[in-house]
Amino acid sequence: MQTLTQNTGLYTDFYELTMAQAYFYSGKQNETSTFDYFFRTNPYKGGYVVFAGLQDLLSILSKFSYSDENLAFLKKAGLKDEFLNYLKDFRFRGNIYSMKEGEIAFPYEPIIRIEGRMIECLLVETILLNYLNFQSLIATKACRIRSVIGDKAFADFGLRRAQGLGGIHASRAAIIGGANSTSNVYAAFNYDIPVSGTQAHAWVQSFEKEIDAFRQYAEINPDTTVLLVDTYNTLKSGIPNAILVAKELEKKGHKLVGIRLDSGDLAYLSKKGREMLDDADLSYVQIFASNQLNEYVIKSLNEQGAKIDGYGVGTELVTGNDTGALDGVYKLVENNNTPCLKVSENVEKMTLPGRKKVVRYIDRDGMFFRDGILLIEEDHIDQIYHPFHSHKTTELDGLTFEVLTQKVMENGEILIEEQSPNEINAYLQKRFAQLPDEHKRFISPHIYKVGVSKKVLKLKNEMLKGIHKKMN
Repeated sequence: MQTLTQNTGLYTDFYELTMAQAYFYSGKQNETSTFDYFFRTNPYKGGYVVFAGLQDLLSILSKFSYSDENLAFLKKAGLKDEFLNYLKDFRFRGNIYSMKEGEIAFPYEPIIRIEGRMIECLLVETILLNYLNFQSLIATKACRIRSVIGDKAFADFGLRRAQGLGGIHASRAAIIGGANSTSNVYAAFNYDIPVSGTQAHAWVQSFEKEIDAFRQYAEINPDTTVLLVDTYNTLKSGIPNAILVAKELEKKGHKLVGIRLDSGDLAYLSKKGREMLDDADLSYVQIFASNQLNEYVIKSLNEQGAKIDGYGVGTELVTGNDTGALDGVYKLVENNNTPCLKVSENVEKMTLPGRKKVVRYIDRDGMFFRDGILLIEEDHIDQIYHPFHSHKTTELDGLTFEVLTQKVMENGEILIEEQSPNEINAYLQKRFAQLPDEHKRFISPHIYKVGVSKKVLKLKNEMLKGIHKKMN
């Protein structure tokens, strides 16, 4: 079995290749095109998305190619020789404009704009959607969890529950969204992420006595030990034995780092555990919790006054529960320098034509106020319109603004410097602080307003009229 980097050109849906072949034999292989990547609905019934996956996407696009073995496979799949010969020297040579990774994004905004030959834009569609939809989904989940954890420790424990190799990207996205560390060793190695881990129940069960398991582990790891205390009885056995080991470590000049609760009533057990540790003059010993945690459970634990210093979050984080997928789409908006419009009976599925950029407007307090979708040649505008209900407008006088769309790849070459997930998270933290609190609520968050310029609206309406005339 070969690695993904040897088969980048095959990382696509087959219909992209059959369409590309049809373009080739139609003499359209050199036609230019522009595609937008955007999503229509915030995940988790929330108010925002954390954009993630850009750096991984650019990296794999820079290697996008077809080996001889790939081409032999595609020949067996039914593709024609002349087209396969075209693919032999294929490389992605397009231009990509994007928001910065870690940016806060909202529905209908063109987060990424891809410009290039139609065939190359087609062939990278699937991998773009696969990378960006998933990592943005998980980064958003992690951001929501971080928002209720506050400054406490937050570890990604999800690899064993993730969907196969998706767990690697999930761990990266979790750090971008706010996790401090991961149990995922491969992701930690690959992305320079702090790695963390304690012990499993199997360690404790493999000894005749729980205290022996604790002592042996502490002897081997005298300065990094966190003891799992719920294998048998948390309050009657686990924590008392952890206290004994902590005292033994003190006599040797070391300190027990913490205990971990992985079952039961976490609020009750953490409060009782804190009392027991404090009574033993072990106030420095921290209490960590795991077991099917999510932002709602952690918020509830906070409200109950739980004495928890850090959390390990697994399944709910790396699977993006309870939103199966981000509904990001990839739509043609210009062909051979002519704007394109997709029409739908559902007005919210109609696209915005032409090459566009996203501009964010900032209020006097430095907070996000509105986002505008403008044609690339536009600069300052005074008003934006609701994308689908043009009678709704917002005045922009007196607001500062910043252009979010920047060129990140030119002729297939990456233009931006590589950043670690922690560096991307640092940017997210700054941006998240500028997002008004009403958009961060878990229940019925306020909708952040995104509008279009008068020129975008006019272009869409004129094209719509032209399409209706052709139909009638």
